[in-house]
Formats: sequence, structure tokens, C-alpha cells
Amino acid sequence: MQDRPFIRTTGGDEEDAGRDRMPLESVISVRFFRLSPPLQPYFTAIYATTITGRDGVLVEDYLHPEWAALRFTEGPPPLACVGPGELEPQWPFVANGPTSKAIHFGVTQSRVWGIGLQPAGWAKFVFTPAHEVANVTVDGSTHPTFRQFAPLLDRIIDAGGDADEIALRINDFFLEMVDLPVPHEEQIVACQEAMRDPEMAGVAELGERLGMNRRSLERFCLRYFGFPPKLLLRRQRFLRSLSQFMLDPSLKWIGAIDGQYHDQAQFVREFKAFMGLTPRQYAAMPHPILEPIIQQRMADQGAAPQRLDLPTIMRYRPDRAPGHGASD
Repeated sequence: MQDRPFIRTTGGDEEDAGRDRMPLESVISVRFFRLSPPLQPYFTAIYATTITGRDGVLVEDYLHPEWAALRFTEGPPPLACVGPGELEPQWPFVANGPTSKAIHFGVTQSRVWGIGLQPAGWAKFVFTPAHEVANVTVDGSTHPTFRQFAPLLDRIIDAGGDADEIALRINDFFLEMVDLPVPHEEQIVACQEAMRDPEMAGVAELGERLGMNRRSLERFCLRYFGFPPKLLLRRQRFLRSLSQFMLDPSLKWIGAIDGQYHDQAQFVREFKAFMGLTPRQYAAMPHPILEPIIQQRMADQGAAPQRLDLPTIMRYRPDRAPGHGASD
């Protein structure tokens, strides 16, 4: 096979991964694949999460608020809901816009391929304003916002389960569209960089840094980021705290709380608003999907993650501000 600008990062032996973290009936393994360099500004990594075990055993977890994502399932589709509510059947290709609420989900024996869209990737590949599909999951094969990605499902299924081949097919699919223009790319990247700055506390300061008045900034953020700038800054502050706790639980919540919170009570209110749970409830429950993803990515990167291809939660650490080698 000819050389391609595609670098693969793996999570090791799928048969053995995760056995010490899950009951015997369910084993979780994770593999990551880095996209070709021309695609890296627009996506996070490709990741494949495999659940093996008895048919019908449901493995549940909560995804924190995130940018848009595309997920393709080999096997039974997942169950999910955004925010509080009952788990509902999803689709073999399920897509979501940006979220400001947790996605509660459940999966049975299957393999789920996920690709996260950065805001610049949304501007490049999606033509619907992001706020129109915020906080919802949809059938990506039929929904007008995402159906340009629908052919990927057949390419994945037709690969016969070969993970390396599937990753290459996903990579090549997006390379076919890499020449699409990106409206306002410099402003989108600048806005994302500004929001990553832990010192960025207010909408007025954000607008000043980007050279936008309040009304223009509001329209811009809704179009490409999915939410008003005030909510985006709140979400960023919350995710910095959550990522600190997930990556170092020895801190406990009091040590993980971002410096922009006035007190612990404010953090608890924000936590419930974004996750639908209290910090205590979240910490007490198992995270059979999210923890292996974080642990495997840390191992793959030698505990020193690089830019652009991190699972979302790892891209919000305060020490990953511009100049520290991380991306959001």
C-alpha cells in the first residue's frame, strides 16, 4: 500500500484492555487514530471504543459537554439522552451538535467509531448554524445537517471489522472534502484560543480581543460554536474543573475547582446545570467508557498529550492554555 499522510495511535491489545476496570461480563477497549495533517485543525482524533461481553449487557456512562460529534456503530446502536430524561434508542450513525449538557448513554456489545468536529471543522464541513442542532442527537443518515457524512457508515461496515482499514477509510473520506473553504477561519481559531485562556472571564473582554461588538459576537458564537458567548465561557470554566478532577482524582473537588468560581457553592450549581448531577453523585458512579479513553490517551502520549487529537475532556486543563501544547 502506498504511503499516506496518516499516523496511527493504538490502544494495545483489544482482548486484554480494560479487564481490571470492568466486571467480567463487559470489557472496554479503546484505540485512537490521528487524522492526516491537513485534517487535524478541523477534527479531534478518530477513536474506536469496543465493548465485548454478554449480549444485552448495557454499559452506561456520561459524556461531558462537547463540540459536535459523529458516531458510527458496528453492532446494536446505543441508547442516549441529552440532559435529564430516559435513555432512547439511537441510530447506527448518530450525530450531535455542540452540547452544554451531559449526554447519558448506554451501549451493548459493539464497536463505536467517534470523530469530534472542532468549531473550524463545523464551519468547513457543515452548513447549518451550530445552534440549530445544539443539545440534540439526530439520525445522521437522514438529517440535513449531517447527511453528507452518511456514506461513511457503509464504508465502515463494508471493511469487515478491520480497524486499521476503517480508520483509513474515515481519513480518506474527509480528505476528499479537504479543499472546502472555511468561512471566518481566522476568527474562529482566535475565538477558540481566547476561550481556552483561563484568564478570559467576560464577554466584553472576549469581544474586545476579537474586535467584535456584543451583537456580532453573539451571532458569530451561535453560528459556529452553538451557544452565546456567556454560556461558552461558563462551559469552558466548568470543563477546566471537571478535567482536573478526571485526570487527578486525588485533588478531590475542592482542589479541582477553577479559580474563576467565587466559591464551592457556585461550582456545585454549575455542575448540576451542565451535568444534571451533583459533583458527589458524579464522583461516586463508575465511568467505564470515559476512564479508559482518558487513560489510554495518556498512555499513548506518554502522559504529555499533543495538540488537536485529544479526547475532549483532556483539552480543558488550565495548564493547556495557549503555549502549553494542547487544543480544545
